[in-house]
Amino acid sequence: MPEAIYEKLINRIRSYHPSDDLSMVEKAYKLAKEAHEGQLRKSGEPYIIHPLQVAYILADLELDIESITAGILHDVVEDTDYTLEDIERLFNKEVALLVDGVTKLGVIKYASSNVELQKEEIQAENYRKMFLAMAQDIRVVLIKLADRLHNMQTLKFMPPHKQKRIAEETLTIYAPIAHRLGICKIKAELEDLSLRYIEPEIYYDLAQKISKKRSERLEYIEQIVKQIREKLDEANIECTVEGRPKHFFSIYKKIVNKNKTLDQIYDLFAVRAIVKNVKDCYGVLGIIHELYTPIPGRFKDYIAMPKSNMYQSLHTTLMGSEGTPFEIQIRTEDMHRTAEYGIAAHWKYKDGDMSGSMPDKSEEKLVWLKQILEWQRDMDDNTEFMNALKLDLDIYTDQVYIFTPKGELITLPKGSTPIDYAYSIHSDIGNKMVGAKVNGKIVKVDYVIKNGDRVEILTSPNSKGPSRDWLNIVKSTQARTKINQWFRKQFKQEDIIRGKELLETCARQKGYVLSALSDSKCIENVCKRYGLRNWDAVCAAIGYGSIKEKQIIQRLIDENIKVKKIPITPQQFLDNHAPKENFNYEEEKQPKKSKSGIVVRGVGDVAVRFSKCCRPLPGDEIVGYITRGRGVSIHRQDCTNIIHMCEEEKERLIEAQWFNEEEISRTYITEIQITGSDRMGIILDISKILTDMKVPVKSLNARTTKNHEAIFNIRIEINHTYQLDELTRKVMQIQDVVEIQRVSS
Repeated sequence: MPEAIYEKLINRIRSYHPSDDLSMVEKAYKLAKEAHEGQLRKSGEPYIIHPLQVAYILADLELDIESITAGILHDVVEDTDYTLEDIERLFNKEVALLVDGVTKLGVIKYASSNVELQKEEIQAENYRKMFLAMAQDIRVVLIKLADRLHNMQTLKFMPPHKQKRIAEETLTIYAPIAHRLGICKIKAELEDLSLRYIEPEIYYDLAQKISKKRSERLEYIEQIVKQIREKLDEANIECTVEGRPKHFFSIYKKIVNKNKTLDQIYDLFAVRAIVKNVKDCYGVLGIIHELYTPIPGRFKDYIAMPKSNMYQSLHTTLMGSEGTPFEIQIRTEDMHRTAEYGIAAHWKYKDGDMSGSMPDKSEEKLVWLKQILEWQRDMDDNTEFMNALKLDLDIYTDQVYIFTPKGELITLPKGSTPIDYAYSIHSDIGNKMVGAKVNGKIVKVDYVIKNGDRVEILTSPNSKGPSRDWLNIVKSTQARTKINQWFRKQFKQEDIIRGKELLETCARQKGYVLSALSDSKCIENVCKRYGLRNWDAVCAAIGYGSIKEKQIIQRLIDENIKVKKIPITPQQFLDNHAPKENFNYEEEKQPKKSKSGIVVRGVGDVAVRFSKCCRPLPGDEIVGYITRGRGVSIHRQDCTNIIHMCEEEKERLIEAQWFNEEEISRTYITEIQITGSDRMGIILDISKILTDMKVPVKSLNARTTKNHEAIFNIRIEINHTYQLDELTRKVMQIQDVVEIQRVSS
């Protein structure tokens, strides 16, 4: 129940929070509970449970009150009638900024008519917004990760195709972000949950095989832990020693990447030693190496050379007494906290109040965030942006450690070249680079840097700049972006002129004058959306080809509509689509037949499309919604999107009705969900009814639950609701069928 989860949340906050004033959290809970009243999740549970669980995950990371409050409210603006202005007024600006950062963007106009490209565009736009918000406040992404984690924990209630899509996105984007932030606790769970839905057969086979010999492995590890504790007690080193199983995804990666079987992987369990200080870390290492034989080449000192996500620890692999290798990690309590909670472990409270701040050192270690912001400003083509984002998150899983000529340690992605190193120092160094030395010897610019290399960059003031060939050589996104920036700067003026010409042409084609659309507020919003400094930067990006002019013009039109510069009302829409002259609506008794089967009030020939959110059928009460540029979208009157539409958007609703329902010959796609007992032959009974009624089946997905229920999602083609009613009546007569309902996507 929500009350029990809320009580659990309050107890968790009190366990670490220095203040007893939790009134903001209580206020957020009451508001969210009232706002989400009546809303249910796919699981059938009250929606309020989701934001409460997100807030609990944040409390488990020991975040501040504002973060937890925003976690409770994170879906209020997106899914209810409350606005960001309401959140700021009722709470404060800080909470409103956090909620805004995790709120998905509203309706986005797509530059492409391709559905897959449209999905990628809106996904890219939402990631852009998230990263821009992250730059202002890192807590935005912590809330986003907590939200994604709980969604993954309850993913079983989603249809199979959505399960796989969400899991793949999680594994590609969110788990690597958690890794880059050092939050191992969330990263490991996200990876394991993703594997369960992407490769379910492999996941459950792995789980079954590991559980078979689990007791033997635990006994072996406990024996090792006992031996280590005894030796450390003799040396008077205070230390916590424990065994832990490795998470499934890391085992799966070893099987795939190293082409091994499960029997060939010995470090399914690892030992962890946690001490008080760094000195004891190396003391424990010496004792461990005396007790067991270390395996050559398997020692890593992440204390002296921390990972870019702040992870520090000593890793060594040893040969056990039974000839079985095992890994041990040695770290201090602070290092362990950082390993588990990452950047969240460094959140500090100001004088015990409710606000939080990041220590300077932690901010310095998040240079990659600034780098992402730099290169995403120059990647306004969404396909390029998504590819670069995935690459940037992926390549940092493996790194090389190199030294500058002065002996300073630098971390680069594995496979980097001297060019990557040059641009990691400064863009001017990269632009003036004419050669490189590695360990005192001249090397080619495509030389692949190795661990421990000492790299020196040779520059010249007479250098003509980078070569375009370098774009095929560099490994890091940062270097690639800086090279592209150099080329864009060289031809900036030409690009600006070309960009303006393309915009003017595109505006004319759509029936507008560019100057009439160029309201200062609208231009400011467009620049902000794309993370560009000014209008010249937008024009230059268009001239260079990284943004499409159609995309910007459509944005300008939408922004002008928002600020009432181009008010479009249903009546104006009717005027634009009016039938022939001398047509009298009063005299017209019978509406003309429509190919779509829909008649929109007072409209002649207009594009009509059926919304996928509610899939209306003849017999349903319907309403039209005037879209911006795509005709009229038809919804059921009880559609959630229509019911929760803001007042400004409701002005765009228009009457619509089915053309003479008795004469309708076309068919419509709808989806039904049938729930019943998981018994042999139930799917055969359902199929027989569909066949007897001659109902075409477009797709069928079946799954079972732990409660031995069978759930069938079937997309069918029918021509009226009475056909659906008849189908429902017959299916409910099947033995063991519990429920049939119409699904809205």
